[in-house]
Amino acid sequence: MVSVGVLWLNLVPIVNILRVIGRYGMTDEQGTSGAVLVVGGGISGLTAALETAEVGNDVFLIEKSPCFGGRVSQLNQYFPKLCPPSCGLEINFRRVKENRGIRTYSMTTVKSVTGEAGNYEVTLEIAPRYVNSNCTACGACSAACPDEVANEFNFGMDMRKAAYLPHEMAFPRRYVIDKDALSPAGAEAVVAACKYGAVDLDMQPETVVIQVGSIIWATGWNPYDPAKMDNLKYGQSDAIVTNMMIERMASPNGPTSGKILRPGDNKEPESIAFVQCAGSRDENHLEYCSSVCCMATFKHMTYVREQYPDAQIYVFYIDLRTPGKYEKFREQRMADEKATFIKGKVADIIIEADGGVTVVAEDALTGNKKNQKVDMVVLATGMQPSFATGAPVGLEVDSNGFIISDFNKGMIAAGCAKKPVDVVTTTQSSTAAALKAIQISRRSN
Repeated sequence: MVSVGVLWLNLVPIVNILRVIGRYGMTDEQGTSGAVLVVGGGISGLTAALETAEVGNDVFLIEKSPCFGGRVSQLNQYFPKLCPPSCGLEINFRRVKENRGIRTYSMTTVKSVTGEAGNYEVTLEIAPRYVNSNCTACGACSAACPDEVANEFNFGMDMRKAAYLPHEMAFPRRYVIDKDALSPAGAEAVVAACKYGAVDLDMQPETVVIQVGSIIWATGWNPYDPAKMDNLKYGQSDAIVTNMMIERMASPNGPTSGKILRPGDNKEPESIAFVQCAGSRDENHLEYCSSVCCMATFKHMTYVREQYPDAQIYVFYIDLRTPGKYEKFREQRMADEKATFIKGKVADIIIEADGGVTVVAEDALTGNKKNQKVDMVVLATGMQPSFATGAPVGLEVDSNGFIISDFNKGMIAAGCAKKPVDVVTTTQSSTAAALKAIQISRRSN
């Protein structure tokens, strides 16, 4: 399939005309029937918004969190090239900033959608940031703030201030105040510390009404809650962590500055077990394969091996799925002489007195019960769509919460909102969604 970026090179004269038409067709700041709303500001939403805007359509890009970037911003490296996500996100952020056809709204959610394809009226609600546009990201408010809470960006492995920058690559680069976590003394301190008058604790939610022709839903995914699987004992031992927690540990800007350590006592693991399909392919949890977990584990094996050349690695799996171009990546990791692969679903994890744990499983190849003592366990938790617990009225989802595109209605799913996929496939899906949104908007004009 030809990407929108390639198509752009062949349609420059036409696109310039379309841009002029689009500009004169705008009704002040509210959009037109040819505009596109992109819901979700992760790599999927960023890609869809850029591809749509760069061929002349006006785009509203919204994100419910304080900054754009989504789950990719929490990763240490992409597979299979093992390069940091900062390069790709930084380029996309710059492209968004430079494109006047994209209006960005952080801390924003969809409250209602009325109308039909080509003529939607969408009501957006913008939650208060409690920091206005005077913010220079100097950090004085955070330095003065005495109040701390668990840092959700690092999955609770460290603390953050109630006045904080979500992470070092945050876009927009503006602090945000968690007012619920702010004490009266903290409120006084952050207001006094800001010499630019950027802290405004009286901010209220705002409502914006826009007109668009189609909506791209790029709402992404959440890690499946491992506490729902009683046999895996998540939350009962610091030695039991998730795959996304390992990503944050291995990240230079993570809670351990890039070092993989056992939470609680900061022990350097001499042995580590990976438990595959933690929630996935289970009719009691996620009935589908989450697609990326096997590759993520092979990537995490690389992290461990780089830091601990002598560590023993154990992988408990049902099947190892690394299709197509990823087969070589799998073969290289399975050749590790200090890695053992056990084909068997984990039945139990026993917490040991020394801080370690014992993983219990039946080896399906030998029929023998396997009890493996290790310093740490990494649960390969599955990908659950953001709408698994309920979708907005009028949006169709399947039994698992993945969005079903309805092109007749101008409702288009992209990336992991549509199905569990890796970053590369996400960007391809989002480009395709942009193409469809452009077609719908052209028909409506």
